[in-house]
Amino acid sequence: MTHWQQGGAPSASASPTMPAVPPQARRPVTQAAPAPQAPPPPAAPRRTAFAEGVDRLRAAAVTEPGRLRAIGAVLALLVLAFGAVTAWQMSDRAGAADDVLHRSQPLSAGAADIYRSLADANTAAASGFLSGGQEPPTTTQRYEKDIKNAAAGLVTAAASTEPGSPSAKTIAQLNKLLPEYKGLIERARANNRQGYPVGGAYLRAANEKMQREMLPAAQDLYTKENQRLRADYGDATPYPWFALALGVVALGALGWAQRRHYRRTNRLLNHGLVAATTASAIVLLWLVVGHSVARAGLNSSYDNAVRSLNVLHDARIASLNARGNENLTLVSRGAETKKLPDGTTVDAYDYAFKQDMKTLSTGLAEAESLADDRAGEQPVKDAKTAVKLWQQRHQEARTADDEGDYQAALKKIIGSEDDHPTGERFDTVDANLAKALAHEESQFQQSAGDGRDAMTGLPVGAAVLAVLGASGAVLGIGRRLSEYR
Repeated sequence: MTHWQQGGAPSASASPTMPAVPPQARRPVTQAAPAPQAPPPPAAPRRTAFAEGVDRLRAAAVTEPGRLRAIGAVLALLVLAFGAVTAWQMSDRAGAADDVLHRSQPLSAGAADIYRSLADANTAAASGFLSGGQEPPTTTQRYEKDIKNAAAGLVTAAASTEPGSPSAKTIAQLNKLLPEYKGLIERARANNRQGYPVGGAYLRAANEKMQREMLPAAQDLYTKENQRLRADYGDATPYPWFALALGVVALGALGWAQRRHYRRTNRLLNHGLVAATTASAIVLLWLVVGHSVARAGLNSSYDNAVRSLNVLHDARIASLNARGNENLTLVSRGAETKKLPDGTTVDAYDYAFKQDMKTLSTGLAEAESLADDRAGEQPVKDAKTAVKLWQQRHQEARTADDEGDYQAALKKIIGSEDDHPTGERFDTVDANLAKALAHEESQFQQSAGDGRDAMTGLPVGAAVLAVLGASGAVLGIGRRLSEYR
């Protein structure tokens, strides 16, 4: 029995391959840590519905049905855009043309009538004053009528003017000045009836208010209304270039689509595309012809009527101012003087009369050159003849007044019809100018009305035809798509 079998410790020779290990050198046996694993790859982000839709569209676009759908959509949008822009631009132009006919030109003429009524009232007041204490009933009635017309014209202008605008302020100023002017005239009349010389001072004060405040305000109102009229013409006459360009593009695209259809199918016509092309061509032709006719009518109304109306209004205003200054020359009897640049002192009212007559003669010459027919030319010629006789009679009155014969001068200014006074010549000038104005007004109404009517129905018609054209394009492409099912 060996030593190991007896329970003794094995000897060093018994285990030659296992050397003894000191207790301090022993280490606890631990389990090895598992090797680190790589993190899982991140999940792919979820695609949006929009991105998926774009992919589907891209995939469909490379197929013939997809291309056809895209072509149909583009054609429908182009035709609809053409119709919408045409309706928009022509609606604006038709509205501006209607404003020219029914708003701005009548307001311009109304402003000129306000000026004429005020100036004529001032003239009638001076004529009545010269008649002495007992004014002729016709003169008084003329004055009262002019004042009523001016007040009514201011009411109409105020109703058609935006509150707070420059025109509204001018109208408010005239409404304030008109009662003040009437008060001065009534004081002048009351003193004149009693033979008080102060009546002449009141009349000159009233004339001063009229000439320096009221008539300039009325002229300013007339100028503003004329500017509005020109602005409306500027809105109504420009060519609708945007609509025209879209129309050409739409027709070009429709033509290209039909050529493509023919080359791929050898079919000459596609009914839907033909219908779309026809509708678009009708809108484009209607747009070109309708606007050209409207533009021609509006331009004719301005060149052949509005320009003449402006000149005639100015001439009539000059004649009214001349008549008022002529009367005041006798009323003042040299109380108002003016010093000229050359040092000469002259009667202020007589000097103003001569300046007004120059303006009148120049205006009549221009009005005659603008008249385009005998009906408009003849009244101007008659007015020119009356102006010459008026100037001759006025010079005779001035000669008599300078020689100290006041009654003879007065007779030549406000005498009876048998005396052929300057008042008769003035009335002849005014009547002929009114006749010429009525003729030019009728020409304006005709030409501007024709221009406005040429655009009637175009906005609505363009919109309806555009919808029909777009529907035709969609149906035409849809018919082609049905062949792939």
